[in-house]
Amino acid sequence: MGPAATSLALLSLCSLGVCVPTGTVDAAATQASLPDVKMARGDNPDIIPEPEPEPEPTTGSLSDFENSYNYILSRLAGMDQAIHKLNVGHYTLDVKVSQLMDRLSRMDGKVGELEDDIREVRQHSRDNRKEVGRLEACQKGHRMGYKCYLVYNSYVDYAGASRKCLERGGRMAMPRDRKEQEALADYVKSFFHPGNWPVWLGVNDLRSDGLYLFDDGTRVSYFQWRRHFLSSQPDGGRRENCVAMSSDDGDWWDHYCDRTMNYVCEFDDRVAL
Repeated sequence: MGPAATSLALLSLCSLGVCVPTGTVDAAATQASLPDVKMARGDNPDIIPEPEPEPEPTTGSLSDFENSYNYILSRLAGMDQAIHKLNVGHYTLDVKVSQLMDRLSRMDGKVGELEDDIREVRQHSRDNRKEVGRLEACQKGHRMGYKCYLVYNSYVDYAGASRKCLERGGRMAMPRDRKEQEALADYVKSFFHPGNWPVWLGVNDLRSDGLYLFDDGTRVSYFQWRRHFLSSQPDGGRRENCVAMSSDDGDWWDHYCDRTMNYVCEFDDRVAL
C-alpha cells in the first residue's frame, strides 16, 4: 500500500475516533512491505527452496558400449566368414591347379612322345630321300663300278652343292683315278652337249692353299688340270679354292667357292655288285 493510501486510511480512522500513531503505522507498513522486498530480492531466510531430486542413473553409456561390442563382434564374425570363404576358394584353386599340373604333365609326356615320333618320321624321310636319290642316280645317271653319277642342272655355290648331295644320300663327285675321271667327263659332256657348262667337283684347297682334298677329307692324288699356254690351271691362288670340271673337255678349273654353277653327285651302289 502506498503512502497516499495509508494517509487516507488514517484520516478515515481518526474521523471515527480511532487514531493510530504515525510511527506505528509506518513500522507496520514497513514490516508489511519488508517481506515483499526480501522475497523480491530472493534472500528471505525463512523460505528455503526444496532440493531438486537427483537424476536417476540412466543406462545410456552401457547401451553404447554394448552396441559397440556387438558391432565389433558382428564385424569379426563377418571377417571370419570372409576368411572361411577365402580358405575354401584357396583350397578349390589349389585343387584346380593340381589338376592342371597333372594335365600339363600328361600333355608334356604326350608332346615328348609326339616329338619322338616326329624325329622318327624325319629320320625315315631322310633315309627314304637318300634311297630315292641313290635309285634315281643309278637309273637316270651314269653307273661305273659301284658308283652312280648324276648331274643336277641347278645353280648353287660349292657349299650348297655339297649339302644337297649329302641330303640326297650321296656326295660330290670325286674322281680318284684316270678311269673314273674319263667316265665322269664323258657323262657330263653328253649331258650338256653341245654346250659347255662347268660343274662343281668335290675337290678344294680350303684348308691350306695348294693342298687339294676331296670333299670327304682325303687327299687328292690324281689331277686333271687344264694345261694351256694362255690359261694354265690352277691360277687363283688364295682367292679361288674350289674346283669345277668343264663339260666340253673334262678339264679342272679353280673358281671362287661362292660362284654358282651346276654340280654332279656320286652315290654308292655296292648292293648292285
